[in-house]
Amino acid sequence: MSQIYIEYNFTVSPLQPGTEILIAQLGLVNFESFVETEKGVKAYIQKPDWMESILEDVQILSSEEFKISHTKSEIAQVNWNAEWENNFHPIEVNGECAVRAPFHKPFNTTYEIVIEPKMSFGTGHHETTYMMLQHILENDFRDKSVLDMGCGTAVLAILTEMRGASTIDAVDIDEWCFENSIENVERNKCSTISVYQSDASILSDKKYDSIIANINRNILLQDMETYRNCLNKKGELYLSGFYKEDLPLINETCTKLGLTFVTNKEKNNWIAAKFVL
Repeated sequence: MSQIYIEYNFTVSPLQPGTEILIAQLGLVNFESFVETEKGVKAYIQKPDWMESILEDVQILSSEEFKISHTKSEIAQVNWNAEWENNFHPIEVNGECAVRAPFHKPFNTTYEIVIEPKMSFGTGHHETTYMMLQHILENDFRDKSVLDMGCGTAVLAILTEMRGASTIDAVDIDEWCFENSIENVERNKCSTISVYQSDASILSDKKYDSIIANINRNILLQDMETYRNCLNKKGELYLSGFYKEDLPLINETCTKLGLTFVTNKEKNNWIAAKFVL
């Protein structure tokens, strides 16, 4: 007998980081699967786990920073692989790197990353991930120790290994991201990446040559001093997950910590910036 699901189709504005936050909070109230859309996200929960008040504890829905609406419907069991295939298209970055799913045809590029996103977390399609992939392609990671903070699918960590990094820590607080990162590290036959489920508290005694943090503005600001303290001399800090209008505040915070702004990329009002110690 087919399992019945409740589908919520959310429209989110601004799309990011609204969708990212919404997915995280829905996960805490037993929603088990997500498919990101052009306007937001579809979220699924098994009918026996659903209740009329299911959204009452989802804090972002009452936030004045975001405008979120939804429709609800009852559906039969979902073929998640088919949903991913319909919504996950391969991308190519700088003509050098391709990110695809196992069901896509191989690319003839220098670097090819195969990602099967669990619960539809980051695949390289979002502007911030795309720009961070560009930063990794355009900078030297040979023999460097690297931290990928908020690693999601570990796509950035995987590319740094392909670019010659010697040791890489991939850290995410979310259990789905942690599990998916391990799967993708194995899928891409990586040997220098260690995956951890944690927040910045795990970094207290760590040192890195390069830190990549693609999270959101508030977490970046909260943990910036920790990142700075983890950098080796002349270390590089790559930050993304914030808008163009947030760059002055990010820059000011980094400057106070002794970090120097080098450059930034911009795509659809999103920013990916590079700083050095």
